[in-house]
Amino acid sequence: MQTLWQLYSSFFRVGILTFGGGYAMLPMLTREIVERHAWATEDDIMDYYVIAQCTPGVIAVNTATFIGARVAGNLGGLVATLGVISPSYLIICAIAAFLRQFSHLAVVQHAFSGISIAVCAMVLHAAWKLIAKSVVDKVTLAVLIVTAALTILFGISPVLIVVAATCVGILAKRGEKEK
Repeated sequence: MQTLWQLYSSFFRVGILTFGGGYAMLPMLTREIVERHAWATEDDIMDYYVIAQCTPGVIAVNTATFIGARVAGNLGGLVATLGVISPSYLIICAIAAFLRQFSHLAVVQHAFSGISIAVCAMVLHAAWKLIAKSVVDKVTLAVLIVTAALTILFGISPVLIVVAATCVGILAKRGEKEK
């Protein structure tokens, strides 16, 4: 029961203190899961992130589910998932109740502008950490550059890019083994 409470409270903290979605939660997730509880390694977190990106759903929810299930089985996955979504649910309910009344105020509009910039910075930080961990050789660097170009310049579907990058990764590893 203590482990389930720790899962819920840890993911609740991640959910309430992380603005900007799945990428922005990476630093907080690393502190809670790797450093504080040692439920996973940094490499494990990166693997869960990759899997969470490739599966349907929200990255934060998918990651919480994977880690919770690893720590305490299916019930742990459910509890961690509830922990990470509870803050958003409560905040959205509060905002919905009051936003119409205050959205026209300049201070509210300025606050949202400031939050947007801060979230961009957190996403860039998380992306930088992911790149540093993921680019390990010339092939992964090439995949990064090509997929970034295809996404940014041509707007190619992320699904197609993930499938193509998966194939390149498999072929590159197969080619290394044959050498």
